[in-house]
Amino acid sequence: MNPVRTTLITLSMLSAIVFWGAGIYTADAAGDFVVVDGYGVVAE
Repeated sequence: MNPVRTTLITLSMLSAIVFWGAGIYTADAAGDFVVVDGYGVVAE
């Protein structure tokens, strides 16, 4: 892979991880229910 493609893939993966974490945090803060991320990790 060329450096530009590698950089774009890396940035897209990092931004996806950040948005996923923000979504879990927002869902946990918004309600009184337990949020599970699909891997068995529970935010209490």
